[in-house]
Amino acid sequence: MRTRYVAGAVMQDVTHGLPRVEELFEMRTPKALSPIAELSGKLKIETNDDGYVLKITTHRKPAEEREYFVPLAANLTVEDGQEVTIGTQFAQGYLDPKEVLKISGLIDSQRYVITEAQKVYESQGIAINDKHFEVILRKMSDKVVVETVGDTTLIPGDFITKTRFEEINGEVLSQGGEPATARQTILGVTKSSLFSDSWLSAASFQETTKVLTEASLEGAEDKLIGLKENVIIGRLIPVEGEGIGVIEPVVNREDIQTVEETPPISV
Repeated sequence: MRTRYVAGAVMQDVTHGLPRVEELFEMRTPKALSPIAELSGKLKIETNDDGYVLKITTHRKPAEEREYFVPLAANLTVEDGQEVTIGTQFAQGYLDPKEVLKISGLIDSQRYVITEAQKVYESQGIAINDKHFEVILRKMSDKVVVETVGDTTLIPGDFITKTRFEEINGEVLSQGGEPATARQTILGVTKSSLFSDSWLSAASFQETTKVLTEASLEGAEDKLIGLKENVIIGRLIPVEGEGIGVIEPVVNREDIQTVEETPPISV
């Protein structure tokens, strides 16, 4: 099997500063893009008038081959005859987190985003704990893309939260049906917020009219599970913790009981 991959301009137009952070967390494809290895094997580098042709041949039989093209202006980070592994970067430049997800998996993709974001802040002498980026990335990574629908009512290509996907499959399996299948995805913060299970949360972020209109047409119900939707309606937020000691209630228990029994909001 032979496939060919053409890289972008790997060495010019490098984004710096906060625009780079925005590029990372909106999951935009970088302009200074470097290809990465999709296979493990031996690398052969050939040069022609246009640039470098990199070929990877696997050691297993039947052998599989992948071919990549990198412009002459690029600075290669690999050598002819080198043994490469899945995810090896071929030239100086940025990686596409979506491509890293596809080739190396979710953890490597998330780790790359954190590392690149930290580089921006560290260059300005700003120290930020990784946990802050991890919270954002967890939200960006809580969706899947539906591939096959089975006996569910889902539509191929739809984005859906992992929690909701598991609930739907659980209902189908309990009735002896065929579950749907999906693949992991990672969305930019803007797009991720718009695909929330909570229409209140989505409407508070962007495209309010569109979100409310669609929720009305669908007769959507908000189960008020997350923090944002509970804050919007002035309801107690569903937060628990350990090691914070005893906290005296600021309202009487009868009021708390009334709030906890608030039914889901429908439109």
